[in-house]
Amino acid sequence: MAPGTPSFDDISADFAFIDDWDEKYRYIIDLGKRLEPLPETAYSEEHKVRGCASQVWLVLDWQDDRLMIRGDSDAAIVKGLVALMIALFGGHTGEEIRGLDAEAKLAELDLQEHITPQRSNGVASMIRRIKAEAA
Repeated sequence: MAPGTPSFDDISADFAFIDDWDEKYRYIIDLGKRLEPLPETAYSEEHKVRGCASQVWLVLDWQDDRLMIRGDSDAAIVKGLVALMIALFGGHTGEEIRGLDAEAKLAELDLQEHITPQRSNGVASMIRRIKAEAA
């Protein structure tokens, strides 16, 4: 996990206490603001995620058999969704990532009902990219 990014379980617990979706959107955006900036070299075709309406970059590195994820987006809400992916997958082994039902974990947050289909497609693209790296 990235420094400053809470665990997915902590995010899920926070979400459970927030009733208003405008507040939840602000929370997601705040998660994105906490991400460490990427170096200029990360904004390349190699790191760009296809299938996202906004521009998204994921830098995936292995350290001690655990996937370290850094990312960014040009849209505030999507940058927050990148932070969710980091919280969900970051710091896990390939085996853990392959066994993780990301859709079920994200369903805990009820995101599907509250983000646009384009954003949902972007999340699915990020999940595919991360799972492919773990394969």
